[in-house]
Amino acid sequence: MNVLICDPVSPKGIALLERRSEFSVTVLPKRLSEAELVLIVADVTALVVRSETKITRKVLESAPNLRVVGRAGVGVDNVDVEAATERGIVVMNTPSGNTISTAELTFSMLMALARKIPQAHLSMKAGEWNRKAFQGVELYNKTLGILGMGRIGSEVARRAIAFGMRVLAYDPYLALSRAKALQVELVELDELYPRSDFITVHMPMGDETRGMINAAAFAKMKQGARVLNCARGGIINEGDLLEAIKSGRIAGAALDVYEVEPPPAGFALRDLPQVIMTPHLGASTEEAQENVGIEVAEAITDYLLNGAVRNAVNLPNLDSKTYALVRPYLDLGENLGRLLAQLAPKRNDRLVVTYGGKATQLPGDPITRSVLKGFLESAGGKDVNQVNVRTLAKSLGLLVEEIKSNEETDYNEWLHVAVHSGEQKFSAGGTFYGSHTQPRIVRVNSHPVEIVPSGVLFFMTNRDRPGIVGYIGTLMGKHEVNIANMSLSREKVGGLALTVLSLDSVPPESVLAEIQKDPDISNVRVVKLPG
Repeated sequence: MNVLICDPVSPKGIALLERRSEFSVTVLPKRLSEAELVLIVADVTALVVRSETKITRKVLESAPNLRVVGRAGVGVDNVDVEAATERGIVVMNTPSGNTISTAELTFSMLMALARKIPQAHLSMKAGEWNRKAFQGVELYNKTLGILGMGRIGSEVARRAIAFGMRVLAYDPYLALSRAKALQVELVELDELYPRSDFITVHMPMGDETRGMINAAAFAKMKQGARVLNCARGGIINEGDLLEAIKSGRIAGAALDVYEVEPPPAGFALRDLPQVIMTPHLGASTEEAQENVGIEVAEAITDYLLNGAVRNAVNLPNLDSKTYALVRPYLDLGENLGRLLAQLAPKRNDRLVVTYGGKATQLPGDPITRSVLKGFLESAGGKDVNQVNVRTLAKSLGLLVEEIKSNEETDYNEWLHVAVHSGEQKFSAGGTFYGSHTQPRIVRVNSHPVEIVPSGVLFFMTNRDRPGIVGYIGTLMGKHEVNIANMSLSREKVGGLALTVLSLDSVPPESVLAEIQKDPDISNVRVVKLPG
C-alpha cells in the first residue's frame, strides 16, 4: 500500500509507517499544487498532510485507491471532507497534539506583551541602551479575560492562576460547575471587557465569532488593555484593532494568526511598535509536531491494517454491517441535536439521550456522539466531530447521559434528546415512518408533532384561539414566505399550543418581530436544518 506524505511531518511518525512492510512510503520534497498532485496519486492508498497541501475534490477523484487522508493537526480546512465522504475515504485528524504548545505560546506572548521583550531585544540588537522606553507591567494581581474555555483556554487559565492573575472567562457553553473547577469567574462579554487588563481569544472561527472583537468591543474595554489572538485569524477585526491602538484605547496586541496568511505587503499593524507578531507558531514546537506526526501515523496504520477507525472526522467507529443499521440514527440524532441547540439556551448542564423500542438494540455511543455533534457545532465550530465531541462536552461541563428505555409508546423505535439548563428543560424526539428513509420529529417539549427534520422550521407557542393559523399564513404570504407543511399541538381547547411550520425560506426579521408582538404568541424561533 502506497503512503504519500505531502507535507513535513515528524521523522518518528514517518519511521512508524516505514517500519511496516505492508507500506511503501514516499515523502515529497516540497508542497505540490493540485495539478501536480493529480498526476501522482493514482496508486496512493493514504495521504498525510499538514496545513499546506490542499486535498481537493479533483485530487480525490484522481485517486481511485485512496482509503484514508491523515491530517497532522486539528483543522481539516485544507481537505474536502464532503468529497472524501462521498467516495468512502476516511479523513482523520490529531485533535489533542498541539494543546500545550498553543497554550504555552499564548502565555509567552502574554509575558512578552506585558514586559515589551521583543521591542527591548530589537533595541539592544541595534546597539541602544534605553531602559526607560521599555517599562512594562506585572501580571501579578492583573485580570486576564479568556474568550473560550476549551482545551487551550483552560490550559492558559491554569498558567495565569499560577502567576497570581485573576481569570474571567466568557464561554456561553461552559457550565458553572466546570468554571468553578477551573477556578475562573464566568461572566458575560459586557462585564469581561471593562474588567480585564489582558484579553486572549481561544474560540473557533464561525458566524458568531467572525469579527466579534471590533470597534464596539474595543470601546467597552478598559483603557490601556492588551489583546492576544493565538486562535483563528479574523476573530479580531484588524482594521478596528489598528485604530484602537492608534487612539491609545488599546495599549498593545500580540498576534499569531491573521485574517490573511501570510499578511499582505503594507500590513499596517506591522508598523506599530505596540504590536508583537509571530507567523502562526501555535503548533510549532518539536513536541507538538512529534506528537501529531506519531498520532497520525498510528491512526493510519490501525485503519489500513486492522480496520480500526479513530480520530475520524467523517465516520463513526463501526464495522460496515453495523454502520448500515446505525446510519439513519446518526442523521436523525445529529438533527435532533441541531434542533435543540437552536431552541435551548447556550449554557447547559446536562444532555440526556434516550433510546426506545428497537433502538435499544443499537450501539448507542456513535448515535450519542452524532447528537452531541449537532448540539455542539456552534460551540466548537468546524473542528467538532464524532471523535472529539465527548471531550468537548466534558470541557464545557456538560454531563451526557444515555438511557435504554422499555417505556411503551406509539412507535416501534424512537430516539429522544433532552437538554437541561438549570430548572429549564428542552426536548425533542424522533422516529421513522415506513422505512429508515423517512425520519420524523414526533415530539418537541412534550408536544406531539410531525415534522420532517430538514430545511427551515418556524416554532411558536400560542394561545389556542380561532383565526391564529390564518393570521400567520396571511402574514407569511404577504412577505412571499411559502408554508410547505404545518403541525399543530395543543394541551386543551383554549390552552397553550405549539405551532410548527415548514417553510421554503427564512422569514424576514420584521415578520418575526411583528408576530412576537401578538400578546397571545411567545417563544418565536426559526430553526435551520440541512436539506
